[in-house]
Amino acid sequence: MPRRHIRVTDAAEAPLRAALHELRVRLEVPDHFPPTAQAEAESAARAPRIPAGDGEVVTEHTLDDATDLPLFTLDPPGAQDLDQAMFLARGPQGGYRVHYAIADVASFVTPGGALDAEAHHRVATLYFPDERVPLHPTVLSEGAASLLPDQDRPAVLWRFDLDADGAPARTTVRRALVRSRARLDYAGVQRVLDDGTAEEPLALLREIGLLREERETARGAISLNVPEQEIVERDGSYTLAYRAALPAAAWNAQISLLTGMAAAELMLAAGTGILRTLPAAPDGSVARLRLTAQALGVDWPHHTSYAALIRTLDPRRAGHAAFLQECTTLLRGAGYTVFDGTAPPTSSVVHGAVAAPYAHATAPLRRLVDRYTSELCLAAAAGHAPPGWVRAALPALPHEMETGTQRANQVERACVDLVEAALLRDRVGETFDALVVDRHDDDPTRGTVHLCEPAVIGPVEATSGGPALPLGHRIRVRLAGAEPGREPVLFTPA
Repeated sequence: MPRRHIRVTDAAEAPLRAALHELRVRLEVPDHFPPTAQAEAESAARAPRIPAGDGEVVTEHTLDDATDLPLFTLDPPGAQDLDQAMFLARGPQGGYRVHYAIADVASFVTPGGALDAEAHHRVATLYFPDERVPLHPTVLSEGAASLLPDQDRPAVLWRFDLDADGAPARTTVRRALVRSRARLDYAGVQRVLDDGTAEEPLALLREIGLLREERETARGAISLNVPEQEIVERDGSYTLAYRAALPAAAWNAQISLLTGMAAAELMLAAGTGILRTLPAAPDGSVARLRLTAQALGVDWPHHTSYAALIRTLDPRRAGHAAFLQECTTLLRGAGYTVFDGTAPPTSSVVHGAVAAPYAHATAPLRRLVDRYTSELCLAAAAGHAPPGWVRAALPALPHEMETGTQRANQVERACVDLVEAALLRDRVGETFDALVVDRHDDDPTRGTVHLCEPAVIGPVEATSGGPALPLGHRIRVRLAGAEPGREPVLFTPA
């Protein structure tokens, strides 16, 4: 999981654009698609070929017609790569019915073709503060494959019948032709939910989301509401601030999580699949977080579990926001587990944060593995063997996804370093109030501090032979260096 999310407001974008371009060049991030891959994408956009099995295809016209469902999408403002659309209703026999459409990327990408090869090379969409580098050409990811409103699209359509407590009673998944009716954003949805004017499908997002959150709590799962770090302009200069995600975003995430858990169950039952796994946090890591909580003024009673504490935090508070960032250290070590023919014991493939088996299934426009998850689930639901091209790709997927994840994390870390250095380069030598939130085990004179203002988290190093950093305490630090693209921020105790 990335350490933090960053976005750049329009006002702050221009001074950083050149530096971010240099960063992309240095990290060898692709700036275009090979001509053969682009040509395949443009051809597929005009005539998608929906796979129905090895060597067999169907057309849009023979898909199950689900265009009568009044689906809607829910994404950040301006998003064009729309992976999911939903429609929520009360169940015919009580409880709830959730329709969840996922972009059918396999309808546009021919296995073994140039576009497929490029997707395996890129693995995932890369996010920079000023732009994104897509997994698929925009003619697909922001066009023919995206679930844009008022457009007929091939989709992988899930249906969940939930009981009155939000637990799945029946799950189905099939290919279908769908048509989204509205493109909504989090702020607008939150507004109508809060003022009571939301129509039932939207009102049910909160109702179902809260029930799913209760079930998540009962499982002992961990849900981090990590705030975005935003660059804002103030009085002619730039600074950093945290922006907390809205509750509507968390309720939307619960529908995605429901789908990922259902996908894992389907693949385990069928005996072939790929799961996202995360080991339990290592011994001592929670104890260390207790010291961090003390440093940041987070009240953590001894009788309260880590999972329960997380749900009490307010990401709009600076100390809580910093603590949530540090909590992501417990989510390291995630990977992918492939099985083909015999399912592993469920206990060995539990995702530590989800507290259940889980699969990446809902973002195929932006993440390679989700395309394969969809195919495996469709085959499992139909009682068929998975397509040969899917099984052939499975052994290499964990390494490919690990490589892509490492690249995305490298991009994210480099962007953080660049942005913080750009914002602080003219303040070298100044002192700041800070909290020591981490200390190296092998060298207690080195660690990490969180500035009280601006919202910067950076390394601190004391002079050789100096005293150990006071983990969990407030200190004054001096900015020793900050040069965008050359030297990340570095602090020393003042």
